[in-house]
Amino acid sequence: MLKHLRPAFSLVILMTLITGVAYPYALTGFAKVASPAQAGGSLIAKDGQIVGSALIGQAFTSDRYFWPRPSATSPNPYDPTASGGSNLGPTSAKLKDRVAGDVDRLKKTGIATPLPADAVTASGSGLDPDISPDYALAQLERVARARGLDAAAVRGVVENQIQGRLFGFVGEPHVNVLELNMALDALKT
Repeated sequence: MLKHLRPAFSLVILMTLITGVAYPYALTGFAKVASPAQAGGSLIAKDGQIVGSALIGQAFTSDRYFWPRPSATSPNPYDPTASGGSNLGPTSAKLKDRVAGDVDRLKKTGIATPLPADAVTASGSGLDPDISPDYALAQLERVARARGLDAAAVRGVVENQIQGRLFGFVGEPHVNVLELNMALDALKT
């Protein structure tokens, strides 16, 4: 019986070493050479300090900053260890109440235009770092007022941060909130 089990155990150990150790390390090494920033988590640094990732949203609450879309992670917004949607469907009273509360809160900040969907809906991961250009432009007056800046200057920063479709046709134009807020902080007044 041992004669039959030895090859099976040897094959399990060999395949574990190949697919569980060698292959992941080789792929990671290749990624670090071919695309080091992305392989390292697309981290964003300011003054030598890591301030976030271009791939994970952050909660900005001050009127001086552009706000991200709502986060579905709980209990802490934008918690990367709790990635996932809320699983609340269109008939959920809890979802309707949350969206109505978000609409009221945003309207009170002075947004007069119709709200884009991403202003009140969370992404599937709950961690989306991007907002639509429409949502960024809807927040423009609030941010300019809070910073004491001309709205045209803030609009210029927003327009410079709009990222187009990948290859010209994949996805939608979007604005990374962390990068937009960092560009806003760098704006000389």
